[in-house]
Amino acid sequence: MAKYFRYFPRTFYSPDDESTGLDSVTNILARFTISDSLRDNSNLFYPYDVQDTDTPEIIAHKMYGNVERHWIILSLNQMIDPQWDWPLKHDSFIEYVNSKYSANASTGQTGISWAQDESNIKNYYKVVTRIITDNSSTRQTRGRTQDIIKLKVDANTYANVGPTSNEYTLNDGSLVTETVTKQTESYYTYEFNENEAKRSIRILKPELVPDLDKEFKRVFNKWV
Repeated sequence: MAKYFRYFPRTFYSPDDESTGLDSVTNILARFTISDSLRDNSNLFYPYDVQDTDTPEIIAHKMYGNVERHWIILSLNQMIDPQWDWPLKHDSFIEYVNSKYSANASTGQTGISWAQDESNIKNYYKVVTRIITDNSSTRQTRGRTQDIIKLKVDANTYANVGPTSNEYTLNDGSLVTETVTKQTESYYTYEFNENEAKRSIRILKPELVPDLDKEFKRVFNKWV
C-alpha cells in the first residue's frame, strides 16, 4: 500500500486555522479511474469469486505477482472503500450484524439472534415461477425452461398474495405452467445476501496489466 501512494500528487495542508505554515502532504483523495469501455468489455477480464481468506492484496499477488497492484482489483470493480465495499469475512460479518441490530434486540437477546429471527421481517416478496414445456410439433427436440421473477412488495400486498397455479398454451403449442407463491426475508438473510453479492468480482487479464500500470504512472506523473 505504501508504494502505491508514492505516485500520488502532493498538496498543501494547514494543520489548523491558526497556523501560518503549510505542509506538503500526499493527496490521498486523488483517484485513477478505469474507463467504462474497458470495464464493460468481458473479453478483458475473468470472473472471480472472492473467498473468505482473500484480500485485494492477496488476489493481486496471486494473479499479478505483486501485492501493490491491488488498486487494479479495486478500481476495476469500482470499490472506493475497501473496508465496506469488499465482502466481509465470516467472523467480521457476524460481528457487524450483531452490532448493527443490537439496539433492536430484547433483554437477553443478541443483535445477531434478533436478525436471524424469521418473525423480524426485512422484505416481503411475491414470487412468480413460469415453466415452459416446448410441445411444438414442428421442432425435432423438446425442452423445458424455467423463469423465476421475484418482486418486492409491501406488507399489505404480501398479505393478499395467495398461492395460485395456472396453465395455458401458447400459439406454438408450448405449455406454460405459472405458479405464484410468497416469501419473506429476515434481516440476517438480507445482510448475508448483500455481503455475498460482493464476492462476484472481475479480474483484469494479467497480460493487460503492464500497459495499465504504465498508464497509471503516466497520469499521476502529469500532476507532479
